[in-house]
Amino acid sequence: MAEAFARMSGLPVEAYSAGSRPSGTVNPKAIASMADIGYDLSTHESKGLAAIPQSGYDYAVTMGCGDECPMIDAANRQDWDIPDPKHMGPDDFRQVRDMIHQKVRDLLRAE
Repeated sequence: MAEAFARMSGLPVEAYSAGSRPSGTVNPKAIASMADIGYDLSTHESKGLAAIPQSGYDYAVTMGCGDECPMIDAANRQDWDIPDPKHMGPDDFRQVRDMIHQKVRDLLRAE
């Protein structure tokens, strides 16, 4: 969702989402939650850290990936204390979606 919000910003940024333990499929709840705000997340894919470019990033944002995240080369790091919505109901999932959206907006404004 963070990658989608960065894309939706209209700013000239390149954003990648990847996980330390990808499932191989985008969570259907994430797809539904983003569809609620007019974004088709079904075009995205679940991927691991090795599937994204390994060159230096301005920012690496983590959400609890532990020891696996230091492999990402980034000038700045942030850890967003956001709960994993994977097993949440739709209302709580939307709240997490909105938290992610706000964090992405804040990060892009800081640039």
